[in-house]
Amino acid sequence: MTGGEIAAIIAAVAFAVLVVFIVMAVMKITKIMEEISKTVKEANNSIEVITKDVDSLSIEVEGLLNKSNVLLDDVNGKLGMTDPLFQAIGDLGVTVSDLNQSSRNLAGHVTGATKKTAQASVISKIGRTAWSMNKNRKAKKVSKQSL
Repeated sequence: MTGGEIAAIIAAVAFAVLVVFIVMAVMKITKIMEEISKTVKEANNSIEVITKDVDSLSIEVEGLLNKSNVLLDDVNGKLGMTDPLFQAIGDLGVTVSDLNQSSRNLAGHVTGATKKTAQASVISKIGRTAWSMNKNRKAKKVSKQSL
């Protein structure tokens, strides 16, 4: 065997080893691609299921939102009906406050009139007492002069 033949054999063996490694790599890549393909199929199936579930949930949520809007409108209507009640309660509070103020004023006038009447009564008593004392004194003078 000559050097060229040995080199050819080494090159052929190296080429064969290279081909074997390439074939093994391609087989591994093929397995990986199959698993990726399976994973993609499972992901697509999962996405389809999730999409259906989300569609169902969105329909349910839409129904709940509609019901809550109706309920909110009903509550707002009923609250609107209570506005006159609270207005009447407010007016009643103002009226009671006015009545209290009027009662205070009346009590003040009555108390003031009572004080004035009481003062007038005291002054009247003092005046009557002074008048009767004066009358009695004059009567005593007249009786002393007559004697």
